Amino acid sequence: MVCLTPWITGSFAEVIYNFSTNVESSTLQANGFENFQHFVERLSKDGQRDVAEGFYTFVGDGTDERGARESELPSVDEVRYPARIAVYDDPSVTPRVVTIQPMPVRDYLEEITRTVNQLSHEQGGTIPFMIIREVVENYIHAYFIAPTISILDAGNTLRFSDQGPGIRDKTRALEYGTTSATEEMKRYIRGVGSGLPLAQQYMLDKGGSLTIRDNLSHGTVVTISTRPEDDASIPVAPLHKPQAQEVAPSTAAAGDLGVRGRQVVCYLGEHEEVGPSDLVASYGGSQPTWSRELKRLDDLGVLVKRGRKRHLTELGRACLSQIEG
Repeated sequence: MVCLTPWITGSFAEVIYNFSTNVESSTLQANGFENFQHFVERLSKDGQRDVAEGFYTFVGDGTDERGARESELPSVDEVRYPARIAVYDDPSVTPRVVTIQPMPVRDYLEEITRTVNQLSHEQGGTIPFMIIREVVENYIHAYFIAPTISILDAGNTLRFSDQGPGIRDKTRALEYGTTSATEEMKRYIRGVGSGLPLAQQYMLDKGGSLTIRDNLSHGTVVTISTRPEDDASIPVAPLHKPQAQEVAPSTAAAGDLGVRGRQVVCYLGEHEEVGPSDLVASYGGSQPTWSRELKRLDDLGVLVKRGRKRHLTELGRACLSQIEG
């Protein structure tokens, strides 16, 4: 049943606009109005509160089709649910889970953002702190009900889910200036309708994506990924590269690797495995830079990722022999 209560609040002009754009003529007729003009005349004469009372029997208990009752939603000034962050270090095992307990709202949002940023970047992810923060702040619209974040795809796909009221119009939610933020919410966020549109624009500019989907029963799932939208649904990267990726040694030479590539291969000549932080400690630079280089060498078939670390393939060992020879 459609809840009409939100359309009979606000100024006279707002009520007229809301009913003209949302309420069908059959609904008006079912509640004693011949047509929209009759409704306007009644509203002008009796006042919107009297008209609203005429609709209460139709509204019923205020439950919308998504099953969330506004009267049962917790206050935005109090966090009642812990946030759970699932880190998929290795697709072959269950994720490790980091729990953030309820705390004051601003601290809660900051702690979720900081932890997701740290954990995703440890995996080699490159999604920046501010973009993560824009999506995390959206949890206030879900009244912080059961927030869950999944860190996937070596930190480059982040999935934010909740059990809140959900987002009905997902297209408009990605338009600048469209917001459902209440005055209470604006004590903690900007509330100007810029968060999700800004995050989506950044991800698109970088060749990635931001998508909004319904959660299983109710609530929302927002996914940001460095992958394009048609590829971002892949939850985790394969544990091993397909065997065909391990190209025969004769198809590549050490000279094709570039300076950083040769440094990685030389490092693995002395160590069994390597990750971005290892290379930063040995050669300087930043973790995102080395993460991109490792991914490039994966694509060349020089390295293979097992768990959180890279190892030399047959081709990689052949390149190492050329460098040392």
